[in-house]
Amino acid sequence: MRVLMWFSLGYGIACALGAYLIPQGQLLTAAAVFCAGMLVMLLTGIRFRKARIAALVLFGCSAGLGWFCIYTQQYLGIAQKWNDVTRDAELTAVGYSAQTDYGWSVDAFVSIEEKPYRVRVYLEGEEEIAPGDRVYGVFRFRYTQPRAWERTSRYQGKGIFLTARQEESVEIHGSDGMSWWCYGPVLARKTGAILEEAFPEDVQSFVKALLLGDSDGLSYEADMDLRISGIRHIVAVSGLHVAILCGLVEFMTGKRRFLTALIGIPVMALFAAMAGFTPSVTRACVMAGLIILARLFDREYDSLTALAFACLVMLTVNPLIIVNAGFQLSVASVCGILLFCKPLDGWLLRRRPKAVGKIWRWICQCSAVTLSAMVLTVPLSAVYFGTVSVIGVVTNLLTLWVVNLIFNGTVAVCAASLLSAKLAGALGWMVAWPVRYVLLVAGWLSRVPLAAVYTDSVYIGAWLVFCYVLLGVCMIRKKRRNGVTFCCACLGLCIALGCSWLGPLTDGCRVTMLDVGQGQCILLQSRGKTFLLDCGGDTGKNAADRAFRKLSSQGIRRLDGVILTHGDADHIGGIGYLLSRMKTDLIIVPAGMDPEILPDLDAETVWVDRELVLRCDECTIRIFPPAFLEKDNENGLCILFEAENCGILITGDRSARGERMLIKRHVLPDVDVLVAGHHGAKTSACRDLLESVRPETVLISVGAGNPYGQPHEELLDRLLDFGCSVYRTDQEGTILYRGR
Repeated sequence: MRVLMWFSLGYGIACALGAYLIPQGQLLTAAAVFCAGMLVMLLTGIRFRKARIAALVLFGCSAGLGWFCIYTQQYLGIAQKWNDVTRDAELTAVGYSAQTDYGWSVDAFVSIEEKPYRVRVYLEGEEEIAPGDRVYGVFRFRYTQPRAWERTSRYQGKGIFLTARQEESVEIHGSDGMSWWCYGPVLARKTGAILEEAFPEDVQSFVKALLLGDSDGLSYEADMDLRISGIRHIVAVSGLHVAILCGLVEFMTGKRRFLTALIGIPVMALFAAMAGFTPSVTRACVMAGLIILARLFDREYDSLTALAFACLVMLTVNPLIIVNAGFQLSVASVCGILLFCKPLDGWLLRRRPKAVGKIWRWICQCSAVTLSAMVLTVPLSAVYFGTVSVIGVVTNLLTLWVVNLIFNGTVAVCAASLLSAKLAGALGWMVAWPVRYVLLVAGWLSRVPLAAVYTDSVYIGAWLVFCYVLLGVCMIRKKRRNGVTFCCACLGLCIALGCSWLGPLTDGCRVTMLDVGQGQCILLQSRGKTFLLDCGGDTGKNAADRAFRKLSSQGIRRLDGVILTHGDADHIGGIGYLLSRMKTDLIIVPAGMDPEILPDLDAETVWVDRELVLRCDECTIRIFPPAFLEKDNENGLCILFEAENCGILITGDRSARGERMLIKRHVLPDVDVLVAGHHGAKTSACRDLLESVRPETVLISVGAGNPYGQPHEELLDRLLDFGCSVYRTDQEGTILYRGR
């Protein structure tokens, strides 16, 4: 009856309920309710199999909620006491420091009441920190948000419950000795160095990502090619890589069961450590270990039970891993393959042309695996990444057979490096060619029109729901009309795309403030004309991703112009990434801005030192020059966007002094919308400006939980006094304003 599977299903449901829905104070009450339901099912339906299954699921729910309550109160409750606390601390690094857009970061452990807690540390210095190093200093700690839908929940899914930001100078002391948990990151660093030496430069980042899961070195363009073409999973270490590694171990041991277990299990553990014990690789290694043990002891292996056991272990160690996107995608892909692969393979084989034979069988098997994995992962990808690859099945067919060769070749290169660097280099040169093939295919297919669709459009989201309703109806019906179902899905996609593309073409005034965290990225649109104003945020890549998805969801492949208000990273950090995928002929920047901070862009650059007016059909964009003061923020551009009966004023990062100079030098009309300067700083949107332009609505682009305390309470009170409606990206997400 698969007792463990049904119990684990309930356990997982309970963890999801605790993370997403049930308040902490009601966890024990909910556990008692599920326990009562279990007893009722046992007493009233003990003779019925479905009743026993329901009882097992309810028992799992009760146990899961009970453990979730204990974990959050007894373990996380201690960490919560350090929320927004500044204090001296000793931190022990568990990895190497890495550069971010705003400094350096490293993962470490801190001891609180004799309990270890993993913490993400943000530092100002550039000194490299290695695993085992001790960092002493004064840090400001923050507890990651307890609700799964908060942005900082990405930390909790990785077991990181505190962040620490350096407040004063720190001291770094080397480790006294190598602890067991240091071997994984140290070996990963050494392996990465071997790969960099042995492989040509153009493929180094790919093979490092393939073997180690370290995709930081991938160029933005390559990463987008892989994502859009639907094979991003091959550079995120997962079950695919573990399966290839298991096959390699079995080949080397001649499938001798004892020798395979003796070598395979430690290799799996070491591989998981090198990959950082990510949820997907941990799940896969546990399941692979169970396969090896089942063969060793002549036991039956059940895939669903093994998956349930792996999930149960991981959820017990950290119940909040349920909110991790990697965990959800990994479990969903395996469930999809186990549930749908055989039926899909059989359905495809029944259409096999007799003349094709083995080739068609191979195509059917690969297609069935890919499609079955996508059945349950597509909704998750749509929610987390906003992208659904339409061409992914084709890309997987063309490339996955090569990935096995590349992975084994990369392992061979690492082994050869122990004997001779020249031998490793020769093997690396050979393996580089299939890597180039994969990148070439991904690059070509990612640029095919409609290679992917984007859920930034609500119509595409509705189309996905429609497709899954069709799938459900098709599975329920005895007489399945797959052709009709496919045609309905295609027709629905055409309608969704038409609706998505129609809005920007027909709206006279359309302003979209993208939710990019602590930064700014705004789209100004009128009758099919699109201008991008700034592109920066918490990270440049994140801002570029948001802008690319939003533009692509509207069918826009080229911008009419790009306006950069000033040179701060939170305003221009993503522009180079974005324009590597989406071109423009015109870039407008303030005079006096350092040209070296601009990426190399193939477009005409206009340096604004006096008022500039752009007229495009029914819209007018007035660009006001810098104030030419000593402060950089005052030397940014201000923009007045006017279309039909709509006016929007954007002041960049100017403070009250720069705003008063704007009013003094230029005649400003009343506007419908004011974008508050400097992300809602205390000195932005001063009274003089508000009295001059009399905005009805004020938009603020600001990151949730930012360390600057923005938007400032004094500003919000001032806007309230003027009767302005206020909308903020940290509360509303992406904001769309359509003029009357």
